[in-house]
Amino acid sequence: MLLSLVLHTYSMRYLLPSVVLLGTAPTYMLAWGVWRLLSAFLPARFYQAVDDRLYCIYQRMVLFFFENYTGVQILLYGDLPENKENIIYLANHQSTVDWIVADVLAIRQNALGHVRYVLKDRLKWLPLYGCYFPQHGGIYVKRSAKFNEKEMRNKLQSYVNTGTPMYLVIFPEGTRYNPRQTKLLSASQAFAAQKGLAVLKHVLTPRIKATYVAFDSMKNYLDAIYDVTVVYEGKDDRGQRKESPSMTEFLCKECPKIHIHIDRIDKKDVPENQEYMRRWLHERFEIKDKLLIEFYDSPDPERRNKFPGKSVNSKLSIKKTLPSVLILSSLTAGMLMTETGRKLYINTWVYGTLLGCLWVTVKT
Repeated sequence: MLLSLVLHTYSMRYLLPSVVLLGTAPTYMLAWGVWRLLSAFLPARFYQAVDDRLYCIYQRMVLFFFENYTGVQILLYGDLPENKENIIYLANHQSTVDWIVADVLAIRQNALGHVRYVLKDRLKWLPLYGCYFPQHGGIYVKRSAKFNEKEMRNKLQSYVNTGTPMYLVIFPEGTRYNPRQTKLLSASQAFAAQKGLAVLKHVLTPRIKATYVAFDSMKNYLDAIYDVTVVYEGKDDRGQRKESPSMTEFLCKECPKIHIHIDRIDKKDVPENQEYMRRWLHERFEIKDKLLIEFYDSPDPERRNKFPGKSVNSKLSIKKTLPSVLILSSLTAGMLMTETGRKLYINTWVYGTLLGCLWVTVKT
């Protein structure tokens, strides 16, 4: 009985965030859909400005749950500028929560609405959001030979032409690092050795294509590249690095601290030649690997479980996030209180998903 109660209480931790975040999705998509129609004959920059504002409202609600609700401690190291810039954000990839960490940094620069992602192609089939991400500036990419460089360049150039603020998030590893997936790590290390590159332990060998195309397409528009290294604090019973938390586990408050190291690299210090950039990117991941080795494996106990240098405990004010929760929740509750509203809500889920899949199919 007691164990059952404990398990029930544990599951309730992520139930509230899940209900609110998923439950308000149709409301958000309806608001965006109305604006998309109204702005059809307006210059693209007007659509983008309002869309960024709408996106900011929704992501503030997301951060309410992932920061304020969980109570996670955010420790920042390095040099995160106070003012927003046009940047490419490069980070190690280990968890679905990595997408939220980009928001964690962006809101501290007043750039939350400008976050856009380079995404795996299969994510375009997500209900509702799959067709929305490209409308917000996201770019779906396929791996290896199927990578469509021309399409990515054209889309990025269109954003440059319209002056769209850019906070482009890329995970160069292409897939999530998991210390338990030894075959994946071994294959990555073997590939690096074959190419004459340093073998990495705590990150995978980075892929160059998306990073190169993004930088080459926007090099005259960008201010910098942010090289971001993230650690979700926690070790297994043997004191070794454990698998990073999923979104569900994170919302269940299984991660007490996130350590985030930021290295701002001015665009003039980034090589423009693709082969030189390949070496440069791998060197950046060597630096990440050394930071992570120091964090997890340093022989000096006082140097473990932290990055070198001074850390700042950055707390997000609830005043920046709670209003978004109240606005979207109230609009959703109001819609569900009437029969017409409930039909509209359900139809948005059903037909919005179907039309989104149709749109994605046609675009493909």
